[in-house]
Amino acid sequence: MSPQRIAIASENGRYEVVYGAGVLPGAGIRIKSLGENSGVFLLCSPRVASHWRGKLERALRSVRLRSTVVFDDREESKNTATVERICRELVRAGADRRALLVAAGGGVVGDVAGFVAASYLRGVALVHIPTTVVAQVDSAIGGKTGVNLPEGKNLVGAFYSPRLVLADPVTLSTLPDREFRSGLYEIIKYGVIADERLFVFLENSVETLANRDAKAIDFVIPRCIQAKAKVVSRDERESGLREILNFGHTFAHALETATAYRKYLHGEAVGWGMIAASRLAARMGLLTTESAARIERLVRRVGPLPALPATKASRLLEIMHSDKKTRGGQLRFVLSGKIGSAETFGPIAPKLVTKVLGHLGRET
Repeated sequence: MSPQRIAIASENGRYEVVYGAGVLPGAGIRIKSLGENSGVFLLCSPRVASHWRGKLERALRSVRLRSTVVFDDREESKNTATVERICRELVRAGADRRALLVAAGGGVVGDVAGFVAASYLRGVALVHIPTTVVAQVDSAIGGKTGVNLPEGKNLVGAFYSPRLVLADPVTLSTLPDREFRSGLYEIIKYGVIADERLFVFLENSVETLANRDAKAIDFVIPRCIQAKAKVVSRDERESGLREILNFGHTFAHALETATAYRKYLHGEAVGWGMIAASRLAARMGLLTTESAARIERLVRRVGPLPALPATKASRLLEIMHSDKKTRGGQLRFVLSGKIGSAETFGPIAPKLVTKVLGHLGRET
């Protein structure tokens, strides 16, 4: 089966996401087609290096791989100190303005490496090779980069488009089960906000997908990529439509921040966030209770979510006020009024959010 090529429109030019088995070994050939560079610098995490470093370096040898920089991809290390360390390593390795960075890894690697590419020498070329479900369907696409502050997630960053994204499903084979399941929550998100057919497919087949069935993977990942491509090509800088990609994320980021980024994988926090957002929409009369229950049932079928923290609702609300969608101190949330569509609503009364948080640990 030939790789699928999905085009993304960007203010910095069109680029492609190439998905399919065998994409990884051919990375050098595809990067060479981008034009001349002064050297390639591979950025990855220790775990990606342990599984894929040899294959990646062999694939990149034909495009003058100069150095491999390995850095901690734990969420708590996604900060400005890590960005500075990588930039200093690039200086020592001789990276100049015509360098090309290849980010191989999951969401943290892509976000950090993307911000490095946007910042180093005021911008160098970037290629993503996402190796997790979350990265392949979401974080490697669309040009959002950034790092965390103690006050909140992704509060420092830039919009910076890659030149190319290469997604090979073979890299998912080394993911631990928990991390693979974590990515399925982001897939559910796309079904809720943009693709009712995908949502119904997941209702019928989520266990098959969780068991890593190749046909199921090859159906859902390109479908999610296409959904994101449509959104980000119309609204690259999140001025309106692109906000729908944050369905569940306002609650999720609050949970991650409140637990110092140590308790949840990102997708797991999004799972809780989608349950909370669906309950909020039902309380507001936007979403039927039946549809809210369908979303919650599907989220819970992926697997057990880590327990909610013993954090007061007032603290979570405080964190939410730092969310990027907040306007003039007023809370705004992405909510679905019908499975297959979503939009941003606000201002939302804090009392209503507090009620949702107060009952979140109880199954409906």
